[in-house]
Amino acid sequence: MEDNKIITLYNERDESAIAETDAKYGVYCLTIAENILHSRPDSEECVNDTWLRAWNAIPPEKPHSLRAFLGRITRNLAFDRFRSRKSAQRGGDDVTLALEELSDCIASRDSVEEQAELRALGKSIDRFLSELSARDRNVFLCRYYYTYSIAEIAARFGMRENYLRNLLSRLRERLRKHLEKEDFAL
Repeated sequence: MEDNKIITLYNERDESAIAETDAKYGVYCLTIAENILHSRPDSEECVNDTWLRAWNAIPPEKPHSLRAFLGRITRNLAFDRFRSRKSAQRGGDDVTLALEELSDCIASRDSVEEQAELRALGKSIDRFLSELSARDRNVFLCRYYYTYSIAEIAARFGMRENYLRNLLSRLRERLRKHLEKEDFAL
């Protein structure tokens, strides 16, 4: 079913919207959650929570890209679940490592008043990504959005892991310089 028809079902409060969403985007959202949580039951619960969030958000939300909208909800829910699971322990898994790698580039934000700055930061990162080659952009997103492991990304793009680590390091450095140029405090 087309995305605009699914969104129409949400707007009409037709419960078949959830079944259609699951049929079209269930595997996509489950993959995002599993890459972060590494637990099938937690991931399935996260995806179910995504459908509930989408139901509650549409309307009034009018997503331009249903796929991106659902992916963002799933990712945020999975990271929330991940943080709550890891709050008592500090692990060295891929999600933690990916977040720590980016911590040098992006400062932490705690106050609600900085929401506008966070939106501007998101737009700046979008501009940075648009300047990258398709391969570099996909590698960056695989690592820092979808949280794939170094081994998974290397296999997907036919790279050696050491080369990939160096590429990611150079991309993080380019991001840091880009953000400095746009006056974001690091």
